Amino acid sequence: MMNSHLQGATLQDLEQRRPQLEELITAAQNLKNKTSNQEARTVITDRIERIQSQWEEVQEHLQSRRQQLNDMLKDSTQWLEAKEEAEQVLGQARAKLESWKEGPYTMDAIQKKITETKQLNKDLRQWQINVDVVNDLALKLLRDYSADDTRKVHMITENINASWASIHKRVSEREATLEETHRLLQQFPLDLEKFLAWLTEAETTANVLQDATHKQRLLEDSKGVRELMKQWQDLQGEIEAHTDIYHNLDENGQKILRSLEGSDDAALLQRRLDNMNFKWSELRKKSLNIRSHLEASSDQWKRLHLSLQELLVWLQLKDDELSRQAPIGGDFPTVQKQNDVHRAFKRELKTKEPVIMSTLETVRIFLTEQPLEGLEKLYQEPRELPPEERAQNVTRLLRKQAEEVNSEWEKLNLHSADWQRKLDEALERLQELQEATDELDLKLRQAEVIKGSWQPVGDLLIDSLQDHLEKVKALRGEIAPLKENVSHVNDLARQLTTLGIQLSPYNLNTLEDLNTRWKLLQVAVEDRIRQLHEAHRDFGPTSQHFLSTSVQGPWERAISPNKVPYYINHETQTTCWDHPKMTELYQSLADLNNVRFSAYRTAMKLRRLQKALCLDLLSLSAACDALDQHNLKQNDQPMDILQIINCLTTVYDRLEQEHNNLVNVPLCVDMCLNWLLNVYDTGRTGRIRVLSFKTGIISLCKAHLEDKYRYLFKQVASSTGFCDQRRLGLLLHDSIQIPRQLGEVASFGGSNIEPSVRSCFQFANNKPEIEAALFLDWMRLEPQSMVWLPVLHRVAAAETAKHQAKCNICKECPIIGFRYRSLKHFNYDICQSCFFSGRVAKGHKMHYPMVEYCTPTTSGEDVRDFAKVLKNKFRTKRYFAKHPRMGYLPVQTVLEGDNMETNLQAEYDRLKQQHEHKGLSPLPSPPEMMPTSPQSPRDAELIAEAKLLRQHKGRLEARMQILEDHNKQLESQLHRLRQLLEQPQAEAKVNGTTASSPSTSLQRSDSSQPMLLRVVGSQTSESMGEEDLLSPPQDTSTGLEEVMEQLNNSFPSSRGRNTPGKPMREDTM
Repeated sequence: MMNSHLQGATLQDLEQRRPQLEELITAAQNLKNKTSNQEARTVITDRIERIQSQWEEVQEHLQSRRQQLNDMLKDSTQWLEAKEEAEQVLGQARAKLESWKEGPYTMDAIQKKITETKQLNKDLRQWQINVDVVNDLALKLLRDYSADDTRKVHMITENINASWASIHKRVSEREATLEETHRLLQQFPLDLEKFLAWLTEAETTANVLQDATHKQRLLEDSKGVRELMKQWQDLQGEIEAHTDIYHNLDENGQKILRSLEGSDDAALLQRRLDNMNFKWSELRKKSLNIRSHLEASSDQWKRLHLSLQELLVWLQLKDDELSRQAPIGGDFPTVQKQNDVHRAFKRELKTKEPVIMSTLETVRIFLTEQPLEGLEKLYQEPRELPPEERAQNVTRLLRKQAEEVNSEWEKLNLHSADWQRKLDEALERLQELQEATDELDLKLRQAEVIKGSWQPVGDLLIDSLQDHLEKVKALRGEIAPLKENVSHVNDLARQLTTLGIQLSPYNLNTLEDLNTRWKLLQVAVEDRIRQLHEAHRDFGPTSQHFLSTSVQGPWERAISPNKVPYYINHETQTTCWDHPKMTELYQSLADLNNVRFSAYRTAMKLRRLQKALCLDLLSLSAACDALDQHNLKQNDQPMDILQIINCLTTVYDRLEQEHNNLVNVPLCVDMCLNWLLNVYDTGRTGRIRVLSFKTGIISLCKAHLEDKYRYLFKQVASSTGFCDQRRLGLLLHDSIQIPRQLGEVASFGGSNIEPSVRSCFQFANNKPEIEAALFLDWMRLEPQSMVWLPVLHRVAAAETAKHQAKCNICKECPIIGFRYRSLKHFNYDICQSCFFSGRVAKGHKMHYPMVEYCTPTTSGEDVRDFAKVLKNKFRTKRYFAKHPRMGYLPVQTVLEGDNMETNLQAEYDRLKQQHEHKGLSPLPSPPEMMPTSPQSPRDAELIAEAKLLRQHKGRLEARMQILEDHNKQLESQLHRLRQLLEQPQAEAKVNGTTASSPSTSLQRSDSSQPMLLRVVGSQTSESMGEEDLLSPPQDTSTGLEEVMEQLNNSFPSSRGRNTPGKPMREDTM
């Protein structure tokens, strides 16, 4: 979907650039038509055809790719929907499988399970359609879009098919097992009855034979013995033929018995099984007893000898066979087969046990019953031995063989029991291992499916980063218990090794695979979280990464620990707080230092700054919407860097939508942030007050002047709409920081705002609180501390003004910007460039009155100015000297009122002494700072105190620097005034009615900024009304006191609104 959007955006951009292509082709055609060089014409024609061909080819390719992506999106959506349905049915099938539990081994329970299994099989046949649809759609995706990355589709489809095959296999195996169990339960009672009936018949036959063998003198009747032996062999054949039937019945009966444990049926079945076992055992004993009696003849000792030898050979063979069954297999199926083999082996032992016991019993009886004489006859040797020795040899031989048979039999049984114990233990452990590995494999597979569905971090939407991060963290929490599963599997494997069981290659590979997959899954999850964290940090809503594009090489934007940006120049290997473009802007402001009037100089600098920050495009309503959107209502609360960036981003994103080609969002956000920090956070603490932020943005936005006044007053007014001195002081303090940052604060009453506050409340008759109307009336008088703001509005309004007049000095026509019309001479006009630079024309004195216009004049205004010129023709210089009027509301200077700076200096000295006394070294500047961790509570306390002292020190140094600047400015102004007063009056011509005080540019390097051009100087005031004419002293012998008095009154007038000129405070920038 993202690729489709990108393709759409690329196509749209291509269409937007089509006019450029057409213009380029048109220009090429024109160039071709103008040239007569055939070779050049051919080249131009070839270039035109090539670029048109490439354009059409790119457009066709983009359209084709877009269509392909749309088709891919449609097919992928269908596949995803089918996948979800298939996963849903897989989940239902798994849930049913997991719900199956081992129940009672009864016909009803087995029949119910068979019904459930058949129903599940039926459901699986229906659900097979979902799986087939997924496979068909996946095959289509893999076939049609093989050039794209389809690994996830392939992997997910394989997992679905593997899970589906596993479920099918389990259901099929369960159904077969249940059917077999059902058949067994149906057949078991019949087989048991049939076997018991046969046992009864066999017992009868055995009893008859046993009675026949105990008749006296039977051994003398060889024919009768042979007949009985033939009958016994038939009986023994039947017994051997029914041996497997007996064992099967016994095993099945035990299974049924275990499932019926605790029920009445279990007790009944137990009695029947016990009866069967007893009868079977008695039958075998009787059969062996019959044989022993029939074999009691004259050569009986030989037969016993041969039987014992055969048994010894058989026991040796079985012991070898049992030894060959070792070692124990390394996986469950192998050990299960070994167990089955050994069960058959034990059945063989159990079958042979009566034979061995009977033979041993026969030997015992034979040795007990036979007298020595009989043994003498039985034992014939080639050489003659005494009778006693012959009898002893026979006895010794038979007894030795019997003991060997008994010993080997016991050893074989012990060996078999020990082997069975090992098999049982191995089976239990291996089954537990297999179950644990199967469970772990299933859980890992599920987690791997989720991991496989992850998109590359670079393809994720920025707004979704947090959501993806939370999901991965949730997955990490879900897979955390798998660590115990992995440990359990490894522990089981180690236990098997300690038991001497060598795991099979399959199990070893499985264990290695599970451990590797677990480690890879952990690494993948941690890497994913790290990548998402980094992406969220760098690209998320709280990041500043998008601002890194605001600078170009060799510059790099970096961030200090408190999130304040600074800039690294890799060529010079230096850092600075100011953006390179901001530095260039400040340097360009030096061009305005030739403006002799500080209010206009300040306003023009602010106007240039306003345009560079694109705040001249920002309406008051848009600014208010952005502030409300970020809930910036608590004006006393501090804003950190991220809050400032977020709010500025909202502002400039909206401006970019309205003025696409004029606003570079990252550059504007970074520049505006830079300017706000320069104005309100010179110490780069990373925080400014909400009120300061609002004051800076609103002061430079595009709005009516009085609307700005109303908004700013509202920010410091109480809920009742009134404002006290403290709140007004906060507003004026934040406002005066704007010209202070440009080094112009001395011309506006200094940084001490208390005189301005007193002036306002004196204007309001010293009321404890003032309302908005009184504040607006006072602001309309343009108090000295705020006069730069209305002048800024007039500068903005005059930028596009075109006056149909010619400058009498530079002859510019028409005059662009401010127009200054003489009220002493007819048809005498000066442009703003000549006026600001103090240029004069022959015949015009600098004390002549002039009027300022920032918009074209009307006929009525021309008539009124003509009348004023007539009046002024008859007025003398003395008149103008007696009626001086200032163009602003003067306030006490920084040297009047409470000497706040002196108190601050004293506080600074005291804190500095404490600082030095504690031996705290100054910390590095923020760009070089690295976050540190205190090593002890004492260290933490010292660092916190050092930080506080550093903040106090920064504020106090800023205050002291301001005072030093004021002193330097005043000294410079006095020096310049003395020079002007010593010059001939003819060389001191200045436009306007007052003597201008030319400014002197001072430069000061701030400790936290690069070199800033600070322009200081006083400002003159021109008369804007009929009586508002100020005549400067013309006597070159004026004393220092008169110069100081004149200096306090030498501020530029902004009273043009009392003249025929249009009032500018209602115009917007």
